Amino acid sequence: MTERPVRRFAQGYTVRVRADVQRSDDGLLLGGSPIRAMRLAPAARILLADGRLRVSDARTDALTGRLLDGNLADPVLGPATPRPAELTVVLPVRDRPQQLARTLSGLIGLACIVVDDASRDPGAVAAVAARFHVELVSLPVNQGPAAARNAGLRRVRTPYVAFVDSDVAVDATTLLRLARHFADDRLALVGPLLRGRPATERANWFERYDMRVSSLTLGDRPCSVRPGAAVAWLPSACLVARTDYLGAGFTESLRVAEDVDLVWRLVDAGYAVRYDPAEMAEHDTRRTLREWLGRKFVYGTGGAELAARHGRTGAPAVLSGPAAATAAALLIRHRWAAPLVAVGLALDIRSLIRRLPDTPDRPQLAIRLAVRSLGWAVRQEAALLLRHWWPATLLAAMPSPAVRRAVGSALVIDVLVARIEHPTMRYAPVSRRLDDLAYGAGLWAGAIRHRDVTCLLPRRPGARK
Repeated sequence: MTERPVRRFAQGYTVRVRADVQRSDDGLLLGGSPIRAMRLAPAARILLADGRLRVSDARTDALTGRLLDGNLADPVLGPATPRPAELTVVLPVRDRPQQLARTLSGLIGLACIVVDDASRDPGAVAAVAARFHVELVSLPVNQGPAAARNAGLRRVRTPYVAFVDSDVAVDATTLLRLARHFADDRLALVGPLLRGRPATERANWFERYDMRVSSLTLGDRPCSVRPGAAVAWLPSACLVARTDYLGAGFTESLRVAEDVDLVWRLVDAGYAVRYDPAEMAEHDTRRTLREWLGRKFVYGTGGAELAARHGRTGAPAVLSGPAAATAAALLIRHRWAAPLVAVGLALDIRSLIRRLPDTPDRPQLAIRLAVRSLGWAVRQEAALLLRHWWPATLLAAMPSPAVRRAVGSALVIDVLVARIEHPTMRYAPVSRRLDDLAYGAGLWAGAIRHRDVTCLLPRRPGARK
């Protein structure tokens, strides 16, 4: 990875404060992901009077960076895109000639490099590459998608590179629009919204589930990507990157979670990574139930690999001790839950009042934040019980009425969260439970294989190792 530039944004680069950020007359901004309170100096309040900020000097450059990195503002991109000659697309593939042809048909006008990762029928892949007049790199031994992408990356001579899997449908215009984000001089990587697309003519029930809540679908809100944010990683199925910032590229020893690893290494090195759901690509769903469950399982196994490289950065939950105890009391619904929750909220409110900037409505802000924090803690613990820890939950629930009550509460919370986040989608309890079971099983299998339970452990706020 090259040394990051001192200057961050091009002249005229503009951001807009997010609609969900609370603004007060005394310059306090409250929101972002993870949530934070930011007090603006008087001069900065004037610059942001209309909710927009335009980069014109070092001061506005620095403020723009703080707003973006904290997810307090989003970029306002202009219509101009890079020239097609500035972007090369790398497509790793193993067999799948029909899907490869479909993907290449959407990328006409861009230079493409197809990397055949030791296909069983290399002739079929070569025929598709010849039909579309694109460069073909053939690997004699199957090395995995990370190595295949790197083999293509080493041949790229353009300032920008896109990685597109052969089971993804995206057009050249979308990739070029994503590259508009590189007006941020420290941006290394940007990715679009990935929607599931049925691989069969009549979608199966699990395909319909993945069409809305695929593991690769990261929501409808733009985000500065980093551990702890609403979007903590980007799938490598479709990415656009600044070539020089990638260095050697993906970690080739990883057959899963190589995309998460790349994002976290870039962020650790001080680069920016963005998620832009205004641009969309489609990813084929799995054709059979076995393939679908197998992929969820494989995703789970990546947790242990990531923990070995990044410590507790990717912990399944971020909880302080008091928050964990208060949320557990709510889930268990014991007679002593109400007083414990009251005490926990009171302590949290008191702590927040001390830490928040001095404003007239500081007590009210503290109350709202404490309630919001408790809700997030309950949601995380519900996910731990149903997804990440389900093998242990099952064993503990057999003798324990308290654990069974907690599981019942977690199931209710799961329904409520699903309806809030996907109001137009019919709740799919079987699909959700199978998704959780397969992913959780993979997570535990990875921990057992590595003889390390770090990937199963929550971490305290602020801790990364």
